[in-house]
Amino acid sequence: MADVADRVWHSRGRTRRSTRTVRLGVSAVIVAAVVLAVLVVPPIVQLDEQAVDLSQKLQPPSLAHPFGTDDVGRDLLLRCVYGLRISLLVGLVAALVATVVGTLVGAAAAAFGGWTDRIVMRLVDTFSSVPHLLLGIFIVAMFRPGVWPVIASVALTHWLSTARIVRSEVLSLRSRPYVDAAVSGGASRLRVTARHLLPGVLPQAGLAAVLMVPHAMWHESALSFLGLGLPTHQASLGNLVQSARGSLLAGDWWPTLFPGLFLIIPTLAIAGLAGVWRERINPRRRSELML
Repeated sequence: MADVADRVWHSRGRTRRSTRTVRLGVSAVIVAAVVLAVLVVPPIVQLDEQAVDLSQKLQPPSLAHPFGTDDVGRDLLLRCVYGLRISLLVGLVAALVATVVGTLVGAAAAAFGGWTDRIVMRLVDTFSSVPHLLLGIFIVAMFRPGVWPVIASVALTHWLSTARIVRSEVLSLRSRPYVDAAVSGGASRLRVTARHLLPGVLPQAGLAAVLMVPHAMWHESALSFLGLGLPTHQASLGNLVQSARGSLLAGDWWPTLFPGLFLIIPTLAIAGLAGVWRERINPRRRSELML
């Protein structure tokens, strides 16, 4: 009986490892293809993604236009690549800024403790009580449509979760023996934070940044879809989906399908890589998944 249970245990473990390996491979291939496309396709093609050709409007997918054309004859594949380029730029920069801000705020709150911790976390709770999209709309509404207002909007509304994660990790690290030894040796609070606490939270902060990239891409697409993100003439996945609504009602499915896939598939791939990373840096979670 024990042998049967042991075989079942190891079989489940191998199945989990095999699934994780497949997920990692597929996600890595998709992310690599996305990065290659946004870096290589525009220089090689050397076509204007805003070039209008009304004689070719709403052409279905073909060899000349693999993704078809939009309602003014622009090549949809090229516009999807440019739109994905903008979405990745917004996602990466906003995630980096939000992670840096959240890491500094969370580490400072936990390291100083006392009134500083309570005041900072009450501010975090206050901002968290407002929906991200609503707060983002308020921020971008104060500026002209463009990439940088959208980046600022996403960054300023997404550092809160990182601050909570980092604060929790720093509070855990403060009880470690080597931190107590550094404090007993006369190290200042700032030195202990910079030399011992911040390096200890970098894996969690990096994971938070990766997980934030797809969230930021969806946030940018939502703002552009509402007409508050990028200018309507600029290729953005949210703008492409928004401009294709009329075509979809007329039965032309490709102007909506392909921009949607360009948004969904890369974000799922990035989230898949982040999930594997999370299992690797959290042994307890990984052991639970092996059961």
